Amino acid sequence: MPERYRVVLCGFDPMLVRGYVKTGARAIWWYLSNETFDKYKPQPGQKVEGKLLAVYDWGGEKLAEPNEPFEWTTTKESGYAVLVPPEAIVKYELTAWKYLELIVERIAGQDIYPGEEKAFKLWPFETMGKVHPYRLDYIPPID
Repeated sequence: MPERYRVVLCGFDPMLVRGYVKTGARAIWWYLSNETFDKYKPQPGQKVEGKLLAVYDWGGEKLAEPNEPFEWTTTKESGYAVLVPPEAIVKYELTAWKYLELIVERIAGQDIYPGEEKAFKLWPFETMGKVHPYRLDYIPPID
């Protein structure tokens, strides 16, 4: 298993996300570990593939356990940030400060840490929800 992550989502407030989801613009993202970024040097716009294992709310309560594959891209400015596509934002009602647990298997088609298991970036359960007191609920896009 290549690299396991538990990351906090970064992004805009739900009102902006609501509009960005409709336009396909960047709304929510997360960051690769420094170790993986340094070793594999992902470029802007490259594919990051893996499996989405779980979605947690701000306090660490598990909201979903999809265990489904994903293929997302890095931002146009940097290969360090990975964009969450609008479909996933809507499906899991994601906002900034929620958490994802996932496995990254490939970057730009290249297997990462083949035959090894890495976990450089696992947000601790005991600190979930204790970092940022300001939170806003998901606001769905207008049809």
